[in-house]
Amino acid sequence: MRPISRQYLLRSVFCLSIFLFTATGIGLAQEAEPRPAVEVQWPALTLVDVDFALTVKLSETQGWPSEVPFSLTDERTGQPIPGGSGQLAVRDEDNKPKSEVKIEHLRLPVSGVSTLVLQVGDAEPATKEVRAIPGWLSLLPPLIAIGLAMLFRQVIVALFAGVWLGAVFVHGYQPFVGFLRAADYYAVNALTDRGHASIVIFSLLLGGMIGVVAKSGGAMGMANLVTRFATTSKRGQFSSWLLGILIFFDDYSNTLIVGSTMRPITDRLRVSREKLAFIVDATAAPVASIAVISSWIGVEIGYIGDQYKALGLEGDPYLVFLQTIPLRFYPLLMLFFGLMVVFTRRDFGPMWRAERRAREEGKLLADGANPAADFADPGIAPKEGRPLRWYNAVVPILVVILTILIGMYLDGRASVLSSGGELNLRNIFGAANSNNALIWASLLGCVAAILMAVGQRLLSLAEAMGAWLTGLKSIVLAILILVLAWSLGSVCVDLHTANYIISAIGGWLNPALLPVLVFLISAVVSFATGTSWGTMAILFPLIIPLAHNMAPGQEVIMLGVISSVLAGSVWGDHCSPISDTTIMSSMASSCDHIDHVRTQLPYALSIGFIGMLVGDLPTAFGLWNEWVALLLGMAVITGMLFLFGKKVDEYKPPT
Repeated sequence: MRPISRQYLLRSVFCLSIFLFTATGIGLAQEAEPRPAVEVQWPALTLVDVDFALTVKLSETQGWPSEVPFSLTDERTGQPIPGGSGQLAVRDEDNKPKSEVKIEHLRLPVSGVSTLVLQVGDAEPATKEVRAIPGWLSLLPPLIAIGLAMLFRQVIVALFAGVWLGAVFVHGYQPFVGFLRAADYYAVNALTDRGHASIVIFSLLLGGMIGVVAKSGGAMGMANLVTRFATTSKRGQFSSWLLGILIFFDDYSNTLIVGSTMRPITDRLRVSREKLAFIVDATAAPVASIAVISSWIGVEIGYIGDQYKALGLEGDPYLVFLQTIPLRFYPLLMLFFGLMVVFTRRDFGPMWRAERRAREEGKLLADGANPAADFADPGIAPKEGRPLRWYNAVVPILVVILTILIGMYLDGRASVLSSGGELNLRNIFGAANSNNALIWASLLGCVAAILMAVGQRLLSLAEAMGAWLTGLKSIVLAILILVLAWSLGSVCVDLHTANYIISAIGGWLNPALLPVLVFLISAVVSFATGTSWGTMAILFPLIIPLAHNMAPGQEVIMLGVISSVLAGSVWGDHCSPISDTTIMSSMASSCDHIDHVRTQLPYALSIGFIGMLVGDLPTAFGLWNEWVALLLGMAVITGMLFLFGKKVDEYKPPT
């Protein structure tokens, strides 16, 4: 046998290496062929035995059928969690792949940390540790905040305590981490939200405008003008109520304009700050929520339309909206109640004591009160001997009002044109972004106030800017309260507070009682979260399908539950000390926030229960229609005032 040469051996080893390397590369390439991937949005935490959902973003699923199996298993047990298995529709009606799908009605049956594994079709599994806590814990942050605020009258401390406690629950029961997250996460996010930031800027600019108007003597001049009609405390209150009705297009504008405009007038007429704050609050959201043209209407119609489309129900959302107006017993009866309180001069409970104090002792605020905004700063008092001209206040206020209306019209018109919709006032104001208009209005109001004061040589530019800054500073406390209230609302979202309330009460529902119970649920959610719009966003996707399934074809039930969501959210918002409109009413009226809540609460609760007893229940059972219910509600309110209300003396200032 010939010996193998060294060169031949090296050549053979080289060829074999090339072969093995190539074969291995081909195998690796085959193994490395990407499997479909899914990206999952996991919840920060869940509540025990309360539904939660996962949003799954899909990619590279072109070869998948219209439905693929999915399973969500607990890694410890290897078993799917409740609701964690089934088929997932990954293609739309046109057989095009969906970019994302939602897996709903999932539940974790035990508290603690579970490692969940989601398998969708043949995609790579997604794994995440998810924590579940007992549902009742989600109620504690808002309840603690409300309780501490009422008990100690320190709303800043109370709200921060609620945010901190919620952050502790979200972040694994770690007190110090929760303390830090309350500031660097929840408070920061509250301010970075565009809608929230718009309200903050609007409020600050309007405060600055009020400072200039006051310093130039415009506020006193307007007060002197209005008091030609508002010569008594009764007429002053009616003027406030009427102005609240006229500014129907936006609740924030209503609150800040009416409160800041009427405060110096009602102060002179010895109307308590608590009463002014109530009148402001009792007209703002109620009138904006039922107005056929307002910043609310687009949101309300949008929620109704989305659910009707999803369920395949017939009916124009705007017509449905109009049909619900007579069924919204709380806002309608609250507007009537505010008028009757003014004309009968009767009050009851803490409000009667506040009014008697103001009339008899001239104390507009209770002893020890801490106004949410202080416009009595000597830095914005008009100089002695300077003329007090009413138009230096009226013109900037008209600039604000007209700019809001024109701004909303232009913004809404542009939105309708870009979407190809029909140009009419309903669509235009429904599509308008009121936040932009509010900022434009307050900015132009500041410019108008400064130009008028400087142009008439009532103030130097330096004095005008000083008054403007003083007005800004007067709003700071209210802004802090707003930011903390928004932070608490965000905590409630992370803790699924609304879902727990709905799951706890939902088992009691039946078709006959659906409207009244939905009204109560809406009020509880709005009270706990402090937001009407947030309550609508949470409840509409749950309540309309529920009514459709439980009472198919029964229009009175469907309209009843829709109106109950809209009215109940306003009711809870009125009762809640963490509501933004309640806070802004205190701010604009320069009233102690807790005093405002304490005096308004008996009124709001009374009207809410009257609306349920004579409206929601009998109309759902078919005992009488909504018009009879409204008339009966008005009669009951009038009787209640004469039975339980006590007359407050009229006051007419000396001439």
